[in-house]
Amino acid sequence: MNAHAAPGRPAWWVRALARVPLPALYGLASLIGWLADHVARYRAPLIRASLTKAFPELPEAELRSVMRRYYVGYAQMLVELLKGAALAPADIRGRVRIVNLEEPRALLARGQSVLLVAAHQCNWEWMLLALSLELGYPVDAAYKPLVNDWAEREMKKLRMRFGSRLVPAQDLLPDILKRHDVVRAVAMVADQEPTRSERKYWTRFLNRDTAFYMGPEEIARVTRFPVFFIAMRRRARGYYEMEFLPLAAAGRALPPGALTERYARLVEEQIRAAPPDWPWSHKRWKLKKSVYQDRGA
Repeated sequence: MNAHAAPGRPAWWVRALARVPLPALYGLASLIGWLADHVARYRAPLIRASLTKAFPELPEAELRSVMRRYYVGYAQMLVELLKGAALAPADIRGRVRIVNLEEPRALLARGQSVLLVAAHQCNWEWMLLALSLELGYPVDAAYKPLVNDWAEREMKKLRMRFGSRLVPAQDLLPDILKRHDVVRAVAMVADQEPTRSERKYWTRFLNRDTAFYMGPEEIARVTRFPVFFIAMRRRARGYYEMEFLPLAAAGRALPPGALTERYARLVEEQIRAAPPDWPWSHKRWKLKKSVYQDRGA
């Protein structure tokens, strides 16, 4: 399937679940979260180990509280993803508040494309839907294709519902250069661990040596796009806030690693402000830094 093709209708069972009222879906999420925590113990040793290293000061009772809230919050995000197949634009606008959109929108109005970077915090799927509705300009979102073809098709239908265009991450820079005349926002969720073959930047992050993907920095260097970080916060169950924070001005050449370091610090700041809202069950620290490596390698 073409990554840029218009989406079709979601699967029948997705449409059926999307018609269920949100309070009932949240009840289901609470059950899923409880089962994941108390019965399946889904990746509990990994979650505990990562949280303990990130927050060594947490007493046991608070650590367990973060783990419980993580399981329930992640289950809520999954049912919200399904509900996104049926929510009207007004519902998304009412549930995702956007702060400081004026600056990137003003740049776009002057014919300047922008690069937007975010993290897997809270509900990043609703972030894309809200951005597609509110920006007023095309949104090209980088993504990593899923291995399962069926899951890939269904996720595209959900993500492209309000007109965003999906571009495989490995094709993003060539796509930007090919369509340089299109004024648009290029969006990336960039806190995933890079592959061994990708160029990476090492820094201290959540008390560990951590490799960061350098795609946003390389795109900014080649295109000279202004760069904004989208911070996402949970205001209440099912309600979020997106705030646009400037990372780099248009045309500004930063020292190697500077933009990635700024990004890492903002991601860490929002994780520390709301620990349960980051995906701790993901194997984030598979790569190990060699004593011979400098920061960019």
